[in-house]
Amino acid sequence: MPEGDTIYRAAVNLGAAMAGRTLERSDFRVPSLATADLSGERIEEVRSVGKHLLMRGEHWTIHSHAGMDGLWHVLAPGGRAPVASHTIRVVLSTAEHDIVGSSLPVLELLPRAGDLEALAYLGPDLLDPAWDDAMAAEAARRLRATGAPVGVALLDQHAVAGLGNVFRGELCFLRGVHPVTPIAQVDVEPLVALARRLMVANRDRTERTFTGDARRGRRTWVYGRGGQPCLRCGTRIRDAQLGLEDGMLRQVQWCPRCQPEPAAV
Repeated sequence: MPEGDTIYRAAVNLGAAMAGRTLERSDFRVPSLATADLSGERIEEVRSVGKHLLMRGEHWTIHSHAGMDGLWHVLAPGGRAPVASHTIRVVLSTAEHDIVGSSLPVLELLPRAGDLEALAYLGPDLLDPAWDDAMAAEAARRLRATGAPVGVALLDQHAVAGLGNVFRGELCFLRGVHPVTPIAQVDVEPLVALARRLMVANRDRTERTFTGDARRGRRTWVYGRGGQPCLRCGTRIRDAQLGLEDGMLRQVQWCPRCQPEPAAV
């Protein structure tokens, strides 16, 4: 699933094509929006909020979430998106571009006034331009309040918005904590600070790196490296599934030497 840095880049790219421009046509291909017509709506900005994308017009906001497979495509007028036509959920046309959204599990219209209130349930957004010490403290408070293992808490969008499986694994490694460590045993404030730094460092990169090495196979410490030697100590990286509150399992990787199991309490 795209994480906050990826959605941020999508917002930047879409904003370059849409901000300040007027929609000449809109074609929503989801039942709930079948009669919606945004022709004449001027798009003022495109921004990300965690893993959510907001195309904010004068009167309406188009809210989407990419889920696992959602994509936005910026095309020349009449261009063809490189996806199966049945996956297209919306086509937005300006004089300069066709913007096509495909495989979007969440696509809705919100009144522009109060559009952010619809996302008020999210925790602090690590890429919020207004990020400050108060937001960092609130993220730490919410993470503690989950009472979950750190590897579960970091994926809780109610606690902090934007983190996904890749960042979760890398954060746990860099802080030297096993993913099943209870959040109460974790020094949360430095974890939040590191999450913010890593998200900012990667937001403008098309290829993330958490190691400082941009070479293929060496960009992450543990994510996607199950069974391979740890880049720090050489121990074989472990790979398992970790359950979440939604009942789903996510793959998680860790180094058993650099991230020892938590002490029993």
